[in-house]
Amino acid sequence: MLTNIDQIELTEFRRDLHRHPELSGEEVQTAARIVAALKPMSPTRILTGLGGHGVAAIFDSGKEGPTVLFRAELDALPIQERNDDIAWQSLTPGKSHVCGHDGHMTMLLGLGRMISRQPVARGRVVLMFQPAEEDGSGAKAVVSDPAYQDIKADWAFAIHVKPGSPFGFVSTCAGLINCASLGLKIKLVGRTAHAATPEDGISPAQAVARLIPALDALGQGDGGPQNENFRLVTITHVNIGEPSFGVAPGEGEIYATLRTASDEGMASLEAAARHLARSVAAEFGLAADFEVCDNFAASVNDRDACRVATQAIDSLNVPYGRAGVPMRASEDFGVFGWNARAAMLFLGPGEDHAALHNPDYDFPDDLIPIGCAIFERIARDILGSA
Repeated sequence: MLTNIDQIELTEFRRDLHRHPELSGEEVQTAARIVAALKPMSPTRILTGLGGHGVAAIFDSGKEGPTVLFRAELDALPIQERNDDIAWQSLTPGKSHVCGHDGHMTMLLGLGRMISRQPVARGRVVLMFQPAEEDGSGAKAVVSDPAYQDIKADWAFAIHVKPGSPFGFVSTCAGLINCASLGLKIKLVGRTAHAATPEDGISPAQAVARLIPALDALGQGDGGPQNENFRLVTITHVNIGEPSFGVAPGEGEIYATLRTASDEGMASLEAAARHLARSVAAEFGLAADFEVCDNFAASVNDRDACRVATQAIDSLNVPYGRAGVPMRASEDFGVFGWNARAAMLFLGPGEDHAALHNPDYDFPDDLIPIGCAIFERIARDILGSA
């Protein structure tokens, strides 16, 4: 278990991470801080540069057994923090750890301290610090990296903080845990004209006005992701032309986030959105181009992994249940479950705690020992103690 000194040091480390956020794909210094923190634990190996800036610490018992991976995320968000009442607020304008990833990394480091002091009896523990979770590219890049084959997991677990839940309450369930989502940029291309003679051009204005409610209508949000047919379309950005009073617009853009309860449902929804955009564009004499961003596969908890996790949680007398899950929000951790028995757990910071991705969010440090204890119990239940 963690000592009082551990908790003080881990809290300070978490706050230092909070001061120095880096966005997806930019996590150079964050990865370096993690490597420096891992070295005193003397893991068997430390791998760097996984799928970008990913870091993995391997604690190998030297005896045959499964590989159990625990994952945290390195990246932060492009959000200006508004936490003037804390001494560790972000020092980088426009970037912040209002995602909780600073706390997730710290919980993994706490697990590393415990495993280094009392190794597992068999198999391997892998601490995976994954890059680029926020844009959905990181987990795919990690598991596609040839170096990952040396640490390929049999079991995989992760904890994500979940504001709105009671402090210390764990939400999880077998099956779908996070929806699939996809960002679809729709670009409509016509022709500009003088604002005095708009008939000389081809404006996207009417097509954009038509598409906004039509795309929204493709969603079927009622019932939530518990319904396998759940679909949701959220318009997140709209733009036409330039900020000018003398030019009738010739181009327009719509950003739509598509969300479904399955990868198959996503394929169907994306096809419908593209067909709709092409049809409306053609009606108004426009060309339609598309770009896919922030592509998250559905995250599905393996039944056996969920059972192992909940048994560990129960043995620690930590309250748990399936309140609030599956979630509409997406998470790329599910990629690790494509070739491993995986489970995602959501840890509550309190019902009144600031929401994730809000500028006033900060990870509650009192959650660190709870997350560490859950991870350690899972590791020892699967691999034993030396």
